[in-house]
Amino acid sequence: MTTEPPGGAGPAGAPQPAGDPPEGPSPAENPPEPAEEGRHCRAVGPVGARRAPANAESADGPQFGRPGQEPLDVLVLAGGTGRRLGGVSKPDVVVAGARMIDHVLAGVRSLRGSRIGPGRTVVVAPAQVRLPAWAGRALEDPPLGGPVAGIGAGLVELARLAAAAGGRPAALTAVLTCDAPQCWQALPSLLARILSVSELEGACAQDESHRQYLLGIYRTGALNRAVAPGGRVLRDVAVRRALAGLEVQAVDLGSRAAAVQDLDTWESIRAWRP
Repeated sequence: MTTEPPGGAGPAGAPQPAGDPPEGPSPAENPPEPAEEGRHCRAVGPVGARRAPANAESADGPQFGRPGQEPLDVLVLAGGTGRRLGGVSKPDVVVAGARMIDHVLAGVRSLRGSRIGPGRTVVVAPAQVRLPAWAGRALEDPPLGGPVAGIGAGLVELARLAAAAGGRPAALTAVLTCDAPQCWQALPSLLARILSVSELEGACAQDESHRQYLLGIYRTGALNRAVAPGGRVLRDVAVRRALAGLEVQAVDLGSRAAAVQDLDTWESIRAWRP
């Protein structure tokens, strides 16, 4: 996983998985619903951050979760140029029997209502990337503005979806990348951390000595202010620089450390097992 624009990537064969991931079903063994074209929206400005009702209906369908569970919206970054993979579409790369984006989306959906609360899921990806009907779609305008611009576009779409349903975005938003197929496994730990410290504006994964800001959960209002200061979404700005002003705590994932592993070379793609 990188904190700079991760790039896209394209289809490639990969060996079958050696076994199930520790949490939830393996997307390869339980493939997600057939992908359909999602909505293609452009970012036009910032969004507000308000708490969604605990029983709000999400883009995944009705999601009620456990009593007292915090609603959580999820953004998955799946754009970029795929430069290190020869310019292919990274979310469409097949690894261990499923596309990268399908691993991430199936994992997120497996946690809904049990390990994480209700909410919507939006993928920041170009129109040619097929998505399941329950996932929203966003894209920065113009495209290829970097992950910060992608986050801004995703927040705009989350707000639009919430308003269309007569509700509000969740107070918390997770940021994931499609090139880390097991990133979803970090969500319960990150959610527990940010909920345990009221002063925190974010909780992100720790990878050795590095903070992985693109595997984190943030208070939606704080994230929006960071990526769209003054109401204008930033472009071509490093993630670390954009989020530097937030009170973010890094979390050691322990046995879930594989969640931070990104697949940005063909060698890592061929070797990966869930």
